[in-house]
Amino acid sequence: MEEGNIHPQLESPNPKSNSTSPPPPPAPPQIPITWPEDGVVSSSWVTNLMHTFDWASRAIPPSEFPSVLPVSVFDKLVLTASKILHKEPNCVKIDEDSGLNSESSSVVVVGDVHGQLHDVLFLLGDAGYPSEDRFFVFNGDYVDRGAWGLEVFLLLLAWKVLMPQRVYLLRGNHESKYCTSVYGFEKEVSMKYGDNGKHVYRKCLGCFEGLPLASIIAGKVYTAHGGLFRGTFVTPSKRGKNKKKNRKVVHNPEVNALTLGSLEELEKARRSVLDPPWEGSNLIPGDVLWSDPSMNAGLSPNKERGIGLLWGPDCTEEFLKKYNLKLIIRSHEGPDARDKRQDLGGMDKGYTVDHIVESGKLITLFSAPDYPQFQATAERYRNKGAFIILEPPHFDTPIYHSFEAVTPRPKVNPYYDFEDVIDSDEELDLQSMVADS
Repeated sequence: MEEGNIHPQLESPNPKSNSTSPPPPPAPPQIPITWPEDGVVSSSWVTNLMHTFDWASRAIPPSEFPSVLPVSVFDKLVLTASKILHKEPNCVKIDEDSGLNSESSSVVVVGDVHGQLHDVLFLLGDAGYPSEDRFFVFNGDYVDRGAWGLEVFLLLLAWKVLMPQRVYLLRGNHESKYCTSVYGFEKEVSMKYGDNGKHVYRKCLGCFEGLPLASIIAGKVYTAHGGLFRGTFVTPSKRGKNKKKNRKVVHNPEVNALTLGSLEELEKARRSVLDPPWEGSNLIPGDVLWSDPSMNAGLSPNKERGIGLLWGPDCTEEFLKKYNLKLIIRSHEGPDARDKRQDLGGMDKGYTVDHIVESGKLITLFSAPDYPQFQATAERYRNKGAFIILEPPHFDTPIYHSFEAVTPRPKVNPYYDFEDVIDSDEELDLQSMVADS
């Protein structure tokens, strides 16, 4: 069979269904989706978008996707969302100033979802849709590996447009040109939009560049896709001591000189890069997106991935204590990655507590159950996905919600060669990244 072809089983549109026999097909929605005449996205428009994407995933081949969402509507949605995202700081603050109420609000934190549309729809229904009192922080990796990365990303952008102060979309390492060219998203977009595929892909990449890198929730919880990051220091130029404009930021590449970065340095980093660099002066975005925790003390280069850092419990304690935080919630490692990390817990439940230190905890959160869904049955991990709810008054005690994958789901071929592609984004082809950049 040709890669990317879909052979849908017509199933219930209810994402909570765990039936093993397909019920009658759902009624088709009104298509194509049109942009609101007044340009204002409403809650009914967003919920209709979710229903329509669910129906289309089961009822039509991906090549007919433009009949569901025309390029003109895609353009308006992405442009509207991009304008919001690009104005946000590198580290968004979710606090009283943004409407967080210490009596009635809750915050839902979501990890990697990797194009698993039906599980995302279930998660949104299970946690409760975003509302005035229910905030969402998505921790990146919306696309790749799953067959519906485009739909997942677009419906989350729609929620962002509808509720910009309640829905926060952070960047993952897969929101990059390199990863999307290797793990399926570029091919998925090409299959779904044909001659307009390059245009749609380019617009998505531009939107990826605008995604913030981290969040601080209620002054107590730091979230980022990979996690912590190195510090920078300033050295004077040889051209003159008094010429401030000649001063430059230099990242020390020596292992014994690595220092933990500050939130002030994070705010100053340049995030608008398609592929965050692993060398040079702008290393903080790559660290935030690619780094992993370790049980060994200190900071060291992440040699397995070829980019980012490994940081130990002492660094977690230092960061929490310095900023009076209680939790670090990061994502980035699924069951395949943790299968190779004997020093850290597995991802069977969709989350692990990796560091417990005097000031608080470090948690890894993964929200894509039965991952990766489109590999051979024997090679899937049968893991649960999870999300975390933070409740008032302090928002610093995680409430874990694990969930099973939605079944049955539409049958579809993957958009990447999972047998030959490397697991867990290890040993990146750095030369390829340079060429692509």
